[in-house]
Amino acid sequence: MLYHLAQHFADIAGPFRLLTSYILLAGIGTACGALLTWWLMPQLWHYLPIDKGRAYAIDADKSIGKPMSGGIIFIPIFIIISLLVVPFDWKFVGILACVGVAMLVGFFDDNSKKGWSEYRLGAMDLVVALLASLIICELQPVIIWLPVYKDPMEISPLLFVIASTVIIWTSINATNCTDGVDGLSASLSSMAILFLGGILYGIVGHADISEYLLVPHYEKGADWAIMSFVLVGCLTGYLWHNSYPSAVMMGDSGSRPIGLMLGVLVMASGNPFLIIVVAFMVLVNGATGMIKVALLRFFKVGIFRQVRYPLHDHVRHNMGWSNTQVLVRFMLLQAVGTPILLVLLLKIR
Repeated sequence: MLYHLAQHFADIAGPFRLLTSYILLAGIGTACGALLTWWLMPQLWHYLPIDKGRAYAIDADKSIGKPMSGGIIFIPIFIIISLLVVPFDWKFVGILACVGVAMLVGFFDDNSKKGWSEYRLGAMDLVVALLASLIICELQPVIIWLPVYKDPMEISPLLFVIASTVIIWTSINATNCTDGVDGLSASLSSMAILFLGGILYGIVGHADISEYLLVPHYEKGADWAIMSFVLVGCLTGYLWHNSYPSAVMMGDSGSRPIGLMLGVLVMASGNPFLIIVVAFMVLVNGATGMIKVALLRFFKVGIFRQVRYPLHDHVRHNMGWSNTQVLVRFMLLQAVGTPILLVLLLKIR
């Protein structure tokens, strides 16, 4: 594995050899993910299904005829590179298998003539989220940390699996709903995953810093961080071709596994509220619409009737924002808001 090779080269760094080896692995994985995705995308996208338009979506006609389901190209790249650069652990193999399943579910939906029903997709997302939650906790008690309360808490595997499944399922669907503007889903997701990588590596994965900030130290934190940086690299290569006007779209085969990894990394960080901190624009854009539809469909409660969801459609249709304005403004909100929320989360405890 590249992990052992990196350790060998890092020996010259003396007491910093572990730090150096992980930085080297993260750098190699990120660069390889970006370059391979950037190069392979145009070589393979003519094999992908073609977008036929989406009902009720703003400017859906502009996407007709473009290759979609680009996730079927860059997600396998992410899986293979992760297996090469992340220190081997069966837990990571299991999570990557879940990522592959989520990708295939999305690809079959993208490739179907009429698209799968919401209930069918939701049920499959729930199964994958449940499996990922079981793999993360390994049916053992889990140490987590929460806002305001300063001491780490041990929770039962049952409680962890329930909370984790809900968060991962929500993350999958919120990320999927955000995929409606060129570059938006990949940009917001990569920002969130990059922040999570920094938290996993520099806070919960660092014994001294975690002790100072009164959060639990996770020995596998840096390993999870490498995986997150590899995914950011793949998303960077994809964004090169998906920037406005896009040449290819990720489809469900990309958005669903990305959402899965976003939720998994949040739970690996030990604080379920981090999903709000690092990905609040993803949640506001996608998850609030899910709440609106669920309340109306199952409880006949109509709220936000004047607000169009996903939110990126509302600001384009009702406020006249261009696609570029949506992308830049949503990214700015997340880029500025996440550090502020993170500081509040860590220090007000």
